[in-house]
Amino acid sequence: MKDMDLFQLGYGLETGAQEEDTTRGLAPACNRDVFDDARDDHFIRDDKGVFAGTHLIIEVVNGQGLDDEARIQQAFRDCVDTCGATLLHIHTHKFSPQGVSGVAVLAESHISVHTWPEIGYGAFDVFMCGDARPWLAVDVLAKAFNTADVRVRELRRGEGVVAEAGVAA
Repeated sequence: MKDMDLFQLGYGLETGAQEEDTTRGLAPACNRDVFDDARDDHFIRDDKGVFAGTHLIIEVVNGQGLDDEARIQQAFRDCVDTCGATLLHIHTHKFSPQGVSGVAVLAESHISVHTWPEIGYGAFDVFMCGDARPWLAVDVLAKAFNTADVRVRELRRGEGVVAEAGVAA
């Protein structure tokens, strides 16, 4: 690969997260009991249990502006602000003759999109953990792309798995 290709992939950038630290493993001193409310983590705890985060599959139908890279980036920023998340990085790519793909990397996870503007369709993923409120992104996206037809499915990521892994060994 050429240096420019590596740069576009994000390698060599001063992000502080260039590669996985495999020397430490799981910290033996950490409290692994995910049911302990005093834990300093980003798991979500509610009356149904403990899970890693809320992942919304959001379909924007009959949307306008789904070929506009700047508009999509602004929609990402508006979602982040409205949902109470923390933006780390946005990367988008404009296809020819149409379409945009992109991701907003968040401290709480991510927002991503792939668009088919020729049919007014945008496939968004909004995955957030901690105190962020991903459901607020639905109205932000409806407004950003001028449509009332936004369809949503919710996944509770790590449901069951987090609890299985979290009881102190």
